[in-house]
Amino acid sequence: MPRLLCWYLLVLLLFVGTAATAQVPGSSQSGQPPGSPSGAGATPADTSQTPTTPPPSKPEVIITAPTVEQPLPQLRPDNFSNCMQLSPSGSDPNNIDYLQAEICEHQLNYEKRIVVLACINKDATNGPPRVIQACTESLDKKIFEGHESFFLFADRADAYFALGDKQHALEDYDEAVKLAPQNAKVYYNRGVFHAAQSDDDAALQDFDTALSFDPKLVAALRQRAKIYHARSNFSSALADYSEAIRLEPKTAELWSERGYVCLRQKDLQGAVRDEAQAIQLDPRLARAYFIRGRALADLGDRANAVNDIRSAVGLDSSLARYVIIKDKTATLSLPPL
Repeated sequence: MPRLLCWYLLVLLLFVGTAATAQVPGSSQSGQPPGSPSGAGATPADTSQTPTTPPPSKPEVIITAPTVEQPLPQLRPDNFSNCMQLSPSGSDPNNIDYLQAEICEHQLNYEKRIVVLACINKDATNGPPRVIQACTESLDKKIFEGHESFFLFADRADAYFALGDKQHALEDYDEAVKLAPQNAKVYYNRGVFHAAQSDDDAALQDFDTALSFDPKLVAALRQRAKIYHARSNFSSALADYSEAIRLEPKTAELWSERGYVCLRQKDLQGAVRDEAQAIQLDPRLARAYFIRGRALADLGDRANAVNDIRSAVGLDSSLARYVIIKDKTATLSLPPL
C-alpha cells in the first residue's frame, strides 16, 4: 500500500506540476542527476539527503516547413526488351541502337530505385499512403520476386498498420513471414501488431520466434518483458530486461522499466537504484522521476519523494493525474507501463 504523503508538500507539488513551463533537470557538479539522492546511480541511493531542484530550461523554438511529396514515377512494363523496342532501329539484333537502349535501361533502373526507396522509407519522410503506393507498384512490376520480395510486404504491412487497416496489415505480415521464415525482425514486427490488438499469446509466440533467430534483438526482449510484466510474471520480465540492459546499457528506458518491475515486486531499493541510473542517462525522463518518487514514498522518504514527483510533473504534466488527493491526504498511483 502506498504511504500517505504530506498534504502541504503535495499542495506545493500540484501548483508546480501544473505550471506552464516545465522544469528541465541538468547535471550537477558531482556528476549526479538532478533530483537524485546523494550516491544514486549504479548503487542504492542514500535517501537521507535532499536533492536539489533542477533549474528551468530555456524555451526552444523549432520552425518547420511542410514538405511537398513528388509523385512517384509510373514504372513501365518489361525492362530491357521494352528498351529494345524503343530503339530507333527496332529490335533487329543487327540494327539495334545499343547506346539508346542502355540510356533507356539506366532511366528505368533510376525510376525503380526511387519507387523501392519510397517503399523502404528508411528516413521516415514518406507518409503511409505513399509507402503503400510504392510497395504495391514494386510488387506489381515484380522488381523483386520470390523470397527477395519479403521486405516489400513487411514495409507495406507497417504502413497499413499505421493507417489502422488491420486486415491488410496482418495479410502482408503473414506473407512476409512466409517468404522469410527465418527473419527475426519480420516476426518482431508482426508481434508488435498482435500486441497492439491485445493478442498477447500471438505476440509472445512471435517474440519467442524472433529471439530464437536473433537472441540479441533488444526490441523483442523489451516487448516480451512488457507482456510478462502485464501478466505479473515478474521473474521473466526481470530476466528479459536484464538481458536487454546487458546488450544496451545506455538505454535509459530499459533501466526505468526494470525499475518499475522492481517496484511491483516491492524491491524498493532496486527500484530507486534503477530509476537513478535511468535519470543519469536521461535527465528528462519524467517517468523515471515518478517511479522513483513512488518508491521513496513507500520507503518513508517523503521529502525526496515530493522532490521527484514535482520534477516528474514538471517534465510531463500528464503525470499529475496519478497524484490522488482526498480529504487532505494524497496517494500516488502508478501510470501504465
